[in-house]
Amino acid sequence: MRTLLLALVLALGTALTVLGAGPAQAAGYRYWSFWQSSGGTWTYATQGPATAKPADGSVSGFRFSVSEDSGDSAQPRTTADFEAICGGTRPKPGAKRIALVIDSGTQADAPSGEAPPASRVACAQVRPDATTAEALAEVAKPLRYNSQALLCAISGYPKTGCGEQVAATEPKASAAPKADADDDSGPSVGLLAGLGAILALGAAAVWQSRRRRYPGPR
Repeated sequence: MRTLLLALVLALGTALTVLGAGPAQAAGYRYWSFWQSSGGTWTYATQGPATAKPADGSVSGFRFSVSEDSGDSAQPRTTADFEAICGGTRPKPGAKRIALVIDSGTQADAPSGEAPPASRVACAQVRPDATTAEALAEVAKPLRYNSQALLCAISGYPKTGCGEQVAATEPKASAAPKADADDDSGPSVGLLAGLGAILALGAAAVWQSRRRRYPGPR
């Protein structure tokens, strides 16, 4: 009986420890994300800059940051305004104008020992079938790619690294806690059910022990 009770206590302690633990923090990745203008707002690009062929008058953006995936990636902080960027560049026959926003991000996202250069905009005038990568090469050299054609550096920033994983530490400030019934930061239903089963099993064991010690009239 003592062995059973000890096992129940240990199981209950494990369950309480799990209940007190917060959700695991996923690791992020440090990289240049690629954005395209849609109605004056930024939309995460569905293809890479080496294959995207924007039309004349388009705006493309790049933002350096640490994020888990495209769903929480930081947007460029400059408004996607073609006229503000390319208004001073006269159209030319046989060429298209592509407005580019290059946001190097914040110091918090920068690799150790580096400081992000100032964000800037540029207007690239390239041939009609040019890709975004080619337009970027016109105004923001040197560019650096890895062996998988992933864009690693724009204008030499960062000096090293390419999409490396960054260990998670603190929750992101922009991620507001949920306050409704769908909050998933607490214990799961399955865990609560398991805890209830442990308590019920313990109560049954104690009752059975007392019954054996003090049997009632037969």
